Amino acid sequence: MSIEHYLAFVTATMILLVIPGPTILLVVSYALGQGWRAALPTAIGVALGDFTAMTLSLFGVGALLLTSATLFTAVKWLGAAYLFWLGFKLFRAGGTLEARPISDSQPNWKMLAHAWLVTALNPKSLTFFVAFVPQFVDRSAPFAPQATVMVATFVVLAFANAFTYAIVASRARATFANPRAIRIFNRTGGTLLMGAGVATAVIRN
Repeated sequence: MSIEHYLAFVTATMILLVIPGPTILLVVSYALGQGWRAALPTAIGVALGDFTAMTLSLFGVGALLLTSATLFTAVKWLGAAYLFWLGFKLFRAGGTLEARPISDSQPNWKMLAHAWLVTALNPKSLTFFVAFVPQFVDRSAPFAPQATVMVATFVVLAFANAFTYAIVASRARATFANPRAIRIFNRTGGTLLMGAGVATAVIRN
C-alpha cells in the first residue's frame, strides 16, 4: 500500500467514524445515561465489533480480488458512489440525533458486549466494509499486509472516536439536544463524506 493510499484511507476513515451511526448513538445513549464510566467499555466494544465486521468483510474483498479484476474495479466504483450517497443523505438529515439516555445501571462487561454486538452484527457494517475497503487496495501489492494495516488502523481510530464521543456526551449533554448544533455537524460531515466519495473515485490504481 502506497503512502498516498494509506493517507486517503486514514482521512476517509476519520470522516466516516465521526458521523454518528447506530454504534455511536448507542455509545452516546450510554454516556448520557451513565456518564463517563460508560466510555471505556463501550469504546472497547465498538473496536472489537469493527474488528469482527471488517475481518469478515475482508474475506469477501480478497475473494473479489482473486476472482476478477473487472468485478473488483466495478465494486470500487460502486463503493465510491455509496460513500457519496451516504454523505448526501447525512447532509439532508437535519438537526436530530436519535440518542436516548440509557439510565439503567449495567456492569461494564454488559455495556462492552452490547456495543460489540451492535457493531459486529449489523449487516450494513459488513456491506459497508466490502464497498469501502477496495477503494484503497493496491492490486499490484500483496493483499494480506494491506488488510492487516487497514484493520489495525481502523480499529485504533474507531476506539478513539467512540471514547471521545462518550466523554463529550457525558460532559456536554446540552450539545446533543441542540438541533442547530446537530444540523451543522450533519451538514459538515455530509459534505466531507461526499468529498471522500469523489476523492476515492479519483485515486484509482
